[in-house]
Amino acid sequence: MQNKGLIKFFAILFALVSIYQLSFTFVSSKVKNDAKTFANGNPDKELKYLDSIGKENVFNLGFTNFTFNEVKDKQINKGLDLEGGINVILQISVKDVLKGLANNSKNPVFNKSLADATANQRGNQAYIDAFFEAFDANSKGTVKLASPDIFANRTLQGEDGINFQMTDAEAQKVIRKKVDESVDSAFGVLRKRIDQFGVTQPNIQKLGNSGQILVELPGAKDVDRAKKLLSSTAQLQFWETYKIDEIGNFLLAANEALKKTEIKSPEVKAVVKDTLSALLTDKKDSSATKKGNNPILDKIIQQGGGPVLGLFSPKDTAVVGGYLRRADIRVLLAQDQHYAKFVWGKPTTLKDAKGKEIDAVELYALKGNRDDVAAMSGGVVTDAKDSFDQSGKPAVTMQMNGQGAKAWEELTGRAYTQKSNIAIVLDNIVYSAPGVSSGPISGGRSEISGTFDISETKDLANVLRAGKLPAAADIIQSDVVGPSLGQEAIDNGTNSALIGLLLVSLWMMVYYGKAGWYANVALAVNLLFLFGILASLGAVLTLPGIAGIVLTMGTAVDANIIIYERAKEELRSGKSLEEAVKASYGWKGAMRSIVDANVTHILTGGVLFIFGSGPIKGFATTLLIGIITSLFTSIFIARIFIDWTISKNNKLSFVTSFSKNFFTNFHFDFLKIKKWTYAFSAIVTIVSIYSLATNGLDQGVDFVGGRTFQVRFEKPIEVEVVKAELGKVFDGSAEVKVFGKDNQLKITTKYKVQEHGIQADQDVNKLLYDNLKKHYSAGLTYDKFVNAYEGKKFGIVQASKVGPTVAEDIKTNAYWAVLGAMLIVGLYLVISFRKWQYSLGAIAAVIHDVIFVLGIYSLCYKFMPFGMEIDQHFIAAILTVIGYSMNDTVIVFDRVREFLDGKKAKGNFNSIVNQSINSTMSRTINTSLTMIMVLLIMFIFGGESIRGFIFAMLIGIVVGTYSSLFIATPVLCDTMSEEEHKKIEREHNV
Repeated sequence: MQNKGLIKFFAILFALVSIYQLSFTFVSSKVKNDAKTFANGNPDKELKYLDSIGKENVFNLGFTNFTFNEVKDKQINKGLDLEGGINVILQISVKDVLKGLANNSKNPVFNKSLADATANQRGNQAYIDAFFEAFDANSKGTVKLASPDIFANRTLQGEDGINFQMTDAEAQKVIRKKVDESVDSAFGVLRKRIDQFGVTQPNIQKLGNSGQILVELPGAKDVDRAKKLLSSTAQLQFWETYKIDEIGNFLLAANEALKKTEIKSPEVKAVVKDTLSALLTDKKDSSATKKGNNPILDKIIQQGGGPVLGLFSPKDTAVVGGYLRRADIRVLLAQDQHYAKFVWGKPTTLKDAKGKEIDAVELYALKGNRDDVAAMSGGVVTDAKDSFDQSGKPAVTMQMNGQGAKAWEELTGRAYTQKSNIAIVLDNIVYSAPGVSSGPISGGRSEISGTFDISETKDLANVLRAGKLPAAADIIQSDVVGPSLGQEAIDNGTNSALIGLLLVSLWMMVYYGKAGWYANVALAVNLLFLFGILASLGAVLTLPGIAGIVLTMGTAVDANIIIYERAKEELRSGKSLEEAVKASYGWKGAMRSIVDANVTHILTGGVLFIFGSGPIKGFATTLLIGIITSLFTSIFIARIFIDWTISKNNKLSFVTSFSKNFFTNFHFDFLKIKKWTYAFSAIVTIVSIYSLATNGLDQGVDFVGGRTFQVRFEKPIEVEVVKAELGKVFDGSAEVKVFGKDNQLKITTKYKVQEHGIQADQDVNKLLYDNLKKHYSAGLTYDKFVNAYEGKKFGIVQASKVGPTVAEDIKTNAYWAVLGAMLIVGLYLVISFRKWQYSLGAIAAVIHDVIFVLGIYSLCYKFMPFGMEIDQHFIAAILTVIGYSMNDTVIVFDRVREFLDGKKAKGNFNSIVNQSINSTMSRTINTSLTMIMVLLIMFIFGGESIRGFIFAMLIGIVVGTYSSLFIATPVLCDTMSEEEHKKIEREHNV
């Protein structure tokens, strides 16, 4: 090996840099452990401790110091599945942005195109593209995007805007730019919010040009609070309100009208008159509380007063709201109330007649107008702070700009004169509706009060300061992981990594002796380099990422195995140790096989990185980095030790007494039994396809959408009992399985998955708690059941939600990823081997392997004791199987090519091919065996959440080894012409 000194220099330099990069992770971990010890389980105290030392020096290298914040920025970050926390993908409503840009145009073509785009948007298609397609189809050239009543309005006129002379193509460019600016604006607003949320190292990033924004909040524990903070548009408005005595007659009339359509029995009870009396006189204790035959009035659980029309149960708000929006009901409004806007207040709690606390929501009627514009918007607010009101209760004070101060003085003056109220509305929810008792309020200072706690006022002030989102931000995908589950994942990952490392190292020593020791040293250096690169890139380590690292340990020795096996062959042919080593490291020795095998592996890993997201991208990252570092250490680091041994004239044989005779006299006629292997594979393929067509696959929520909860109980639980209980409240959509231990269930439902907004999430969580709390001992509150906290043992330990649109995107990406990987690798093999038959044989083997794995999953998912869902993790496993199947096939094909192109083998064509396959058995079995050992360890110790993922790879590696020998090679031989066979025979038997 030339330039050994240079390679040593770079290896030492790289090792020192890696140690330097990893030192920050060790220091950060120590400081965080100190914080945990200091906080003694109090997360707020722990956070304050870390904040307090953020700017203090915690790492002294002698020549420079680093503060904790600087150390934290340079550490290897743990993903949510290891750290615990909340991960959401927000979809900025491009539809709302387009409406805003078009100034809420009433143009029928425009509005029909918006509706059609929503209905017909294809998987992975951007909404704006779907809108442009729909607009072209609906307008048919008769209406232009640049029409004055659509996008050529005052809002978009001027420089870089739209004028009515533009073509649709020109207008589309401007509209796309404006939509992108809106998403950028939303990104900035969300960044300001999460920076003040109080978690360490939050992450926010835009996902391409889809209008989607990923937000990760490691360590966040209050699920509902975090989701509310992220999805709130902060659309602050100030509305004048109607009082109960002004709108009460309408409610009575609406109630009477609804009896004709909603009540089957014609019976009318006298309670209606009492109810109206209560509504109009603000009496709280009356006979109106008795239940009657009244669609609206019977749902009032407590009478209101002033601007509050009544208090209703949260479960009735959707029904009552639907009634009040019906056209046949709204015609009953008085002429001057025609544009009344009915909205709900912030949820509160009441005590019923028995003293039990119940949830309640207030109903308000706002004084709307033709344009549905509030008397004042929140755009005039320049600052907001959490404070306390005159009663000492948490509140939010706001300061307005000059224009807002003037408008506020006019609005409060009118309210004072008319003795009316002003509703402070945030995101269509009334937070308070105070009256004005001391005259107009000047100076632009106002206050939002209500039933707040301190964290709510902090968050509210935060979102008001950060500004409003340009459009609704819907949570279309979310993952919540408790810190206890994260620690279990770390423990499982660490155990599987250590055991895997030990087994691989032991096998290399047993099989290759001293050379195996050198491979193990190279493996250790490889892990150092791998973690050093991850740290320098600021990568996020996830559980699949740990799986990628463990897999790297299996593949790291592959190159050594190929080189060592080649060296053994050269030694058997009579070459000296130095000549054998030189030949084995040459291009005609092992290097061609190593390069071809790893390029195919890198290509499939690249596809996985491009199409994967979240943890899967982390898996691809570690896998790709691991391939590169493994190549360097296997080829160069191990070679340094081998050359050192040769220079000292020490013995090196690449075998031990245990392995010296393995495969040395192995002669098996692989092509002779090809009819049997073809028949076996054909039967497996037919059975698999039949099962896929009839039995299908257990598609996870990644592919079909839905909600998944991992719930732990205090003792073993009956699956069928829970399934029956939840099926009733989730409209029959409840799948319940044991997940790992018999006191842990995986609950999947599609209930309300298409409803956006945090209210739907809270409703599902509340239903889950209400129906499962009977299985826990007393004392498990809703907050403890839903939210994460240190040491959590029971309740929801992990939750995820995938909206149908995201599921369609994921499924589309998965198809393209698998097809793309096959195509790219097939093209590479055509270029590398220069014969299409090699590529066809490899592709046939890969398709065989993929169908085999899918068939196993289709046949077995109903009775296997672990999850076999088809999700993103499974697609990652399939792509990994494709990579390893290609890897094995390339190793075999490279030797077949060598034998067919050379002249050292005699006999007929089939005999030459069989000799080539037999000569590579040791390397084929060894490379597969190390992988199988590692995967078995991960399957046993890696944890329940990745067991199905590992099982797919385990089956794939076994089947891939079989297909390389019994499918790929026979297909290669059978597709070569008879003339080619005879030509090769003539060349080899001269």
